[in-house]
Amino acid sequence: MSSVLAVNNLRHRYGAVEALAGVSLSIQEGEFVALLGPNGAGKTTLVRSIVGLIKPTSGTVTVAGGDPAKAIVRRRLGVVQQDVGFPRTLTVAEVVEGAAARAGGDPATAQRALDEMGLDEVRKRRASDLSGGQQQRLQLAMGLVGDPALLVLDEPTVGLDVSARRAFWLTLAERRRGGTGILLTTHIVEEAAAVADRVVVLDGGRVVAEGTPDELRRLLPGRRISARTRVPVEAIRAVDDVVSASAEADRMVITAIHAEPVVRVLLDLDRDLRDLEVATPSLDEVLSELTTDRERVAA
Repeated sequence: MSSVLAVNNLRHRYGAVEALAGVSLSIQEGEFVALLGPNGAGKTTLVRSIVGLIKPTSGTVTVAGGDPAKAIVRRRLGVVQQDVGFPRTLTVAEVVEGAAARAGGDPATAQRALDEMGLDEVRKRRASDLSGGQQQRLQLAMGLVGDPALLVLDEPTVGLDVSARRAFWLTLAERRRGGTGILLTTHIVEEAAAVADRVVVLDGGRVVAEGTPDELRRLLPGRRISARTRVPVEAIRAVDDVVSASAEADRMVITAIHAEPVVRVLLDLDRDLRDLEVATPSLDEVLSELTTDRERVAA
């Protein structure tokens, strides 16, 4: 399996501001990587470097074995961005066929992308007249039409309904089986956790964590336990493995290193215990814990 993206020690400055401070990242054929981080973490600068829109101050970016600043290499890239307008005079089919031609493809590849995104029935309509969800699907079709080695997605499911979102992820699964690597940036953290092989967390222009979604969830100690109980909160705070416990009306919320011994104590002390829930930290909670709250100035 070969690499479709290799970022090595990437640095970029905007005057006195260091937006990227030595970022390294790789994606293999068929791999799905989610790039997460707060606003100002450096995600936009990193993505713009990957797609060849800016030249980094130092470090290297290689896409499908070449420099993304070169037109021949950019043909191996599929990019789906937010809020891109369409020419008022072009039909849906003409927009996708134009994207296919720029990627070195033909009308057959354009038709495949239209079919994948469920746009064939509106192929003769003006692209600018589509609904927001249809325009997002059109963007996705343009990103897929060149059969890219690397597909870069920026909030790709915004505006899609549940069925369109499901169809989109199924389409990407098929493309991944063909070897397409995917880099996703999104604020829908749990959706990223559901589809990504690996998550890279960026903060302050640096990679602060990397791993599978489950590996990152394990970075936060403990499990969250909640139940409706008459047990005094002080009794639970005294139990080994309990990190914190608080009472809200008749519900107790507990964070514990290990859930099982705490649950046994609750059941022993309250035979009428109700609505017991045990949960692992969400990826959203992990992301919040890993990233800082300082004022951000990086792009």
